[in-house]
Amino acid sequence: MENVKIDFLRSIPLFLSLTDEELMEISTKVVIREFSKNEIILQEEDTNDFMYVILFGKVKVVKATEDGKEIILAIHRSEELFGEVSLIDGKTSPATVLATENSLLAIISKRDFYALLMNQKKVLDTLLHILCERLRESWKRIHILNSKNAIQRVKMLLIILSYNSGEKTPDGLVINYKLTHQDLADMAGLTRETVTRVLDKLQKDGEIAVLKNKFIRLSSSFLSSGLNT
Repeated sequence: MENVKIDFLRSIPLFLSLTDEELMEISTKVVIREFSKNEIILQEEDTNDFMYVILFGKVKVVKATEDGKEIILAIHRSEELFGEVSLIDGKTSPATVLATENSLLAIISKRDFYALLMNQKKVLDTLLHILCERLRESWKRIHILNSKNAIQRVKMLLIILSYNSGEKTPDGLVINYKLTHQDLADMAGLTRETVTRVLDKLQKDGEIAVLKNKFIRLSSSFLSSGLNT
């Protein structure tokens, strides 16, 4: 089982700088747990004593508005982590995290998390880089929500998603996220019906294509003018 843990941990960007011996030491302190689709992993305002690393699967970070609407703050996939912020500042979880598909997670306690950061400078440097990226993405999300134009909101969201998971192809940039219209609506602060209308228009204009696997391909014209709507 330890060898399996090490193989999983070796693929995580946060641990890329570690040797096999260091990974072996960490693996003895890691608990592997499965979460079913739609199962809550972290509840908003709960005290969090763990950092979570996604070995396989996908989770979403959501927050409820005062009127009960769910806003998706982030989506994390395999090899990404979450829960580190509340470990660092000692406060409760700022949002709810739940699995959007059956997922396998590595869980590290607060004590072992701090020991890792104190003993491994490269891991600390990588974590700081990850946190800076997420802060910049949060600023972009705020910019999206401040826009009153629905088309611009959707375009800006698609561009942000392409930064995180875009794959270049001869026909354009493919966003490797399988997202529903409702997911996009929850991320952009729009209704599902509005997002559907916008996506239909973008497809009709040849700016995007929704592929059979539900991934979205952005055309070169979309990328060159996506923020100018």
